[in-house]
Parts: sequence; structure tokens; C-alpha cells
Amino acid sequence: MRIYDAHNHLQDPRLAGRQEDLLRQSLESGLVRAVVNGSCEADWAAVQQLARSHPEVVPCYGCHPWFLDQRSDDWLAQLEQYLQNPASAVGEIGLDRSRQGLSYAGQEEAFLVQWRLASRLNRPASIHCQHAWGRLLDLVRANPGPQCGWLLHSFGGSQEWIPELHRLGAYFSFPGSFLNPHKTRLRETFRHVPPDRLLIETDAPNQPLVSPLSSHVLQTDQGQILNHPANLRVVYEELARFLGLDPQVMAAQVESNFQRLFATVSPSGTEGAA
Repeated sequence: MRIYDAHNHLQDPRLAGRQEDLLRQSLESGLVRAVVNGSCEADWAAVQQLARSHPEVVPCYGCHPWFLDQRSDDWLAQLEQYLQNPASAVGEIGLDRSRQGLSYAGQEEAFLVQWRLASRLNRPASIHCQHAWGRLLDLVRANPGPQCGWLLHSFGGSQEWIPELHRLGAYFSFPGSFLNPHKTRLRETFRHVPPDRLLIETDAPNQPLVSPLSSHVLQTDQGQILNHPANLRVVYEELARFLGLDPQVMAAQVESNFQRLFATVSPSGTEGAA
């Protein structure tokens, strides 16, 4: 089974020194390509280095709402430079009204400037949204997105939002953590996602699976349990079971969806330099 990780953070400092082994194990489990998302200026170079060293890595650069206060004066110019050398995806960007102590001020402006950049360059954007679905919908209605489409990472919105988001170009990504027993509503929402807009992600090292489902265990030296990216295969198998689909048929559909969404991104991160 050929599998595709639509969203992860393999540049995360908690994985420092382990990326080679993690990618090797992921490839052994059937991984073809994985989108590695930068969240702030400080990690864009690490994402780029992973892409240069591993052709299976799709580089993605953006400024996440959690890190807006860490931006430099020329962050946007740097972002555009990374996005063009080679052609890369935009993200992780978004809106968040759920995180305690996080100011919402300035989030919409930062989202829109990156969203418009993705639209101008026609690159897929990976979007984080927490407790701001109505506002996100207003913004993307008023500001046309990239023609190639865009990704709602770990889609946690209501099923009622799906038809309009679909019309506006959204793809919907399912993370393994939604297999956890207490996330019934989030799983059920994916029964309403059109098959041609379904993608699957790990968000590794975030959102670990419950222990009975984890085929690979990963933890820090301090004992913190992390999500191993090679758990992606289990997510495919369990989601297919939940949706009542043949795993191979579902995997072929997800592969087609992934290739369509990321068609404007360079197939390898080995060319160019930022």
C-alpha cells in the first residue's frame, strides 16, 4: 500500500538526531511522500534541509498563529524566498481562538497575507483552525484561494461546513488521533467528506495514537510519548475499516488526491536554495 502523510513536523526539535531512522522506518511501511510543515522562521531552514536530503519530503513553510510574536521585520520576504526555491507549499498557517493566553489580535492579518501569497503563487496551503470556523469561512469566501486547492489539517469542524468548504477548494485531512475512542464526533464527520477530497496525516510528533493502535512507539529521553510517523499505515488501515472501504481502494484514492493537491510543488527538495 502506497501511503502519503499530508501533514507532519519532522523538523521538530524533539526529534533531533532521529529523522533518518524515522524516515527509513516510514519508507519501509509504504510511505511515498510526506509534507513537512514549518511553523515559524526558526524552523524553515530545518525543513529545507530535510527536503534537500530526502526527496520524499514535501517542504511547506508558514507562520503558525502560535508563533506570530516571533516574526522578524522581513519574515514575509524570507517566506516567499523559501517558497520559490524550490516551489514549495504554504503552511502551517491559520486561526486559533482556543489556546489559553494566545492573543487573536493580528491573526487574521497574518493569515491573509500568507493566504494571498499561496493564491498568487498557486501553492497549496495547510491550515490550522481552532474555534474560528465561521471567521475562516468568511475570509476564504472573500479572498479566493490557490486554484490548486488547500488543506484543512486535522479537520475538526462540523459536517455542515463541508459542502461550502469543498466548493471553495478545501481538502480534509484525517489524523490518527481521531481514532482515539473519545473522539467519536470527529471521526463521524469524515463520513461526510467527499472521497476526492480526503487526505490522511500523522501530525508527528504531535497527536500520538492510543497505545493499542500504535505500531511504532516513540518517546523522548524524558519519557514523553510522541507520535511516530510510521504509524501512518495503521491510520490508513483503521480509517478504511471505520469507513467500510477496502484499504487498497482508499489508499489509491488518497494517492490521487495528494498528487492533485500538491501538483504545483516541486517533486524533490534537492534543487535550488533559499
